[in-house]
Formats: sequence, C-alpha cells, structure tokens
Amino acid sequence: MLNRNINRRHFIKSFLMASGAIALTSRIAIRSAHALENVSVLVVGAGIAGLGAAHMLRQHGASVTVLEAKPHIGGRLLTDWSMGAPFEVGAGWIHGPSSDNPTKQLADAVGAKYVVTDDENATYFDLDGYEYDDDEVERIVDAWEAVLDHIDNNYEANDPRSLVQAIKDYRPAYLSDPAIMWAFSAYTEFSKGGAIEKLSAPLFNWDSAFDGADVVVTTGYDEILKPLADRIDIKLSLNVTSINYEDDDQIVVQTDKGTFEADYCICTVPLGVLKANKIKFQPGLPSDYKASIKKLGFGSVTKLALKFEEPFWDIETQYFGMTTEPKGRWNYWLNYRTFSDENILLGLSVGDYALEADRMSDQEMVEDALDVLRNVWEDDVEEPIEVLTTHWATDPFTLGAYSFPMPGSSMSDFDDLGDPIDDRLILAGEHTIFDYAGTTHGAYMTGLRAAEFIIDEES
Repeated sequence: MLNRNINRRHFIKSFLMASGAIALTSRIAIRSAHALENVSVLVVGAGIAGLGAAHMLRQHGASVTVLEAKPHIGGRLLTDWSMGAPFEVGAGWIHGPSSDNPTKQLADAVGAKYVVTDDENATYFDLDGYEYDDDEVERIVDAWEAVLDHIDNNYEANDPRSLVQAIKDYRPAYLSDPAIMWAFSAYTEFSKGGAIEKLSAPLFNWDSAFDGADVVVTTGYDEILKPLADRIDIKLSLNVTSINYEDDDQIVVQTDKGTFEADYCICTVPLGVLKANKIKFQPGLPSDYKASIKKLGFGSVTKLALKFEEPFWDIETQYFGMTTEPKGRWNYWLNYRTFSDENILLGLSVGDYALEADRMSDQEMVEDALDVLRNVWEDDVEEPIEVLTTHWATDPFTLGAYSFPMPGSSMSDFDDLGDPIDDRLILAGEHTIFDYAGTTHGAYMTGLRAAEFIIDEES
C-alpha cells in the first residue's frame, strides 16, 4: 500500500524557507554580498531554474554568466501578447498559488494580477457533440477518482505497472468508455505531460502540491523573470555543445560561438535535451545519472489559440471539455472571455496526441482543431482571424514540455539528478525534483538548491 512520505515534502519546503532565497531581497544575501567574489559560475539555460540560480549567486558576489540557446530568456516560460491577451507559450498556470509557493512569491513581487480558473465552471460534450448531463459528468468523475483511490490503496511505490494497466486491472470496461478515457486524458495526461500508457501507476499521482486553486497571470507570466535577470550577464542565441569537467580547477563549456570557463557549472537544459545527448559531457555523466535520464518520461502539451471575430460559445463558461478520438485530441478548451475582452479559445492536445499535433503544420493544426469545435457548434464556427501555436516536441532546444514518471522509474530518479557531480557540475530543472516536477515552482526551487550548494561549498 502506498505511504505518502510527508517528511520528504516538509524537507523541501523547510530548505527553501531556511535558505532565505525565495524573497528577491534577502537579508542573508545582503549580509553575504561578497562571500563569493572570487568564484565564477556558468549557468546553462536562462529558464526560471537558471535565472533563479544566477540571481541568488550574484547576490552572494559570484561572477555569473548565463548561456542561453534561444533568442530570449525564459525557456519554457514565455508570454506572447500579439493577440491582445497573454498567450502563455509554455507554463500557463501558477499551480497552488499559496503564500508558500515560490512562483507566487515572485509574481507578487512584480505586482502580478491573477484570475482563478474554476474547474467546475465547465461544460462537457460527448463524441457526437451533445452536452453531458449532470448525472453523466458525475459518473465520469467518480470512475476517474475510483481508479486513483484503488491505486493509492493497493499499489506499492515500486509497482512496475503503467496507469493504463492499472485501469485495465481495476475495470477493463473503462478503457473502451470514451467518456471515462476523456477524464484520464484531459485531467491526468494534461497534468502530467505524458500518455496514460507511459505513466507510472503508483507514482504519477504521488507528487506534492501547494494549496490554492490554480490561477492564470493576466499581466503576463514571464514578468516574474525580470527581477531575476536584472544585472545578470546573459548571452542569448548561443548553443552549448559540450561541458568538460575533467580539470580539477576549471569547467570548460564549448558553444557554437566560443568557449567559456568557470569554477562551477549549473546545467538547466530540459530533460529532452539530455535524453537526446545534445550536450557532450566530458567525462560522460555517471552511469546512475544516465540511467535516470533514460527512465524518466518527457512528453508534450500542445496549445492552439484561436481568435475569432465574434464568440459562438457561452462567454461565461470557463472550460469546455470535448470527448474526442483519438484520445487527447483537442479535448480541453479555455475560454479567454472569462478573464479578457478577446474572443479567444485556447485548445489543448495532450498525451501521445500532443506529440502528433506538435509535428503538424500550423494550418493542419487549425483544421484539426476546428473539426473538433464544429462537432459541437457546427456552422457557427467561422475561420479564426488570428492563430498562435506551440510545437514543444519539435523545438530543438527543449524536445518536449515537461517530465513525468514512467513505469520502472522511482522518486530518486528525479531527485538524485540534482546531486552535484564531482562537486562542481550540477544539473537543475523541473526534472530534478520529484515532488514538484513539471512546474515552474519546482524548476525554480532546483535552481536555488544548486546555488545553495555552491554557497555552502565556498563558505
């Protein structure tokens, strides 16, 4: 039977509060402004993990250079305002926006404004485009929750079964029920970034969370990065090809535009980049790190924003759930009219279908999604006047959206990736923290953890 390990979760939260690093202006940082004045650090990746580490290290006096392959900071956190409302290319919600959540703290510090997304303010449709009644919605949710409870009550943490196998073992008929499969796709595959066929049954729902209903940042999510990037030496459009940590004195990082050296290196590239061996490590990463990288999953969530001249949907309903085939095909839609004046519907493809959608052209993606909308609203659905899309699985600098536990993986496969290598090379990012994998706050926490290690080493 699963046993929630509360101590691990409390440790992570205690570490952050004790470090004094969450607040952008820290008394510890001010008192230690010169502690690392003779220490140099290279940070690979200007996402929230890399910038969080760089900011903290600079506060302690280190010489920090951030190397970023993209032409902008943020990594998988980027806001596009071209439609007149914030389209979050990557992370779109602050999950669990309590006062303890580091991302919420960062957002509060820049005066961000929020809107709570109410999961219960939703309408759901069947395969034929007809609305489910309340009894059917209750049946769907009850079935979904029953499987989760069955796993929690009967599975050990090291059980090798996938979530789809667990469903089959519990109620085989669920796998041929499109409505119940919609719930596992729209709720679970969306949340975890991977298909139920690839998710570990005991671990996919065993991570931790902060309190509070999820919010969207109506003033733009990526605003939280500006204070972290302030006065940091960030070099954009520079692709790291190798990291050499053989020398006892210096780490050498080779890029397509030159070579850099430093005392330490924090590598925050996405798990997809590590899986594809895009960076050559010299010597190679230790065998246990390689094994963990291989065992962890890295999926995608595809977003499609469609702006219309006029709304054809109920503008007061926040979410529309669409039962579709194949599973994961544009099965969840966010209505922008609930928090903006723009007639925008944001469609989501998840699970394995997201990988397929990522490989479509923008026009193919639009036609595919409009077919789903017209199954419900028929001829009322006109052609969109503006379109924005994401293709995370084909982005060469990410190769996916976020990590998830696969069958046979363990919590330590995430957490141990964050252990320093030879006390000078540190991996960081959302894939190096089990409790908060796949979140901005998790990524940020690992950046602070990496910086904390260097501060402790030099103290």
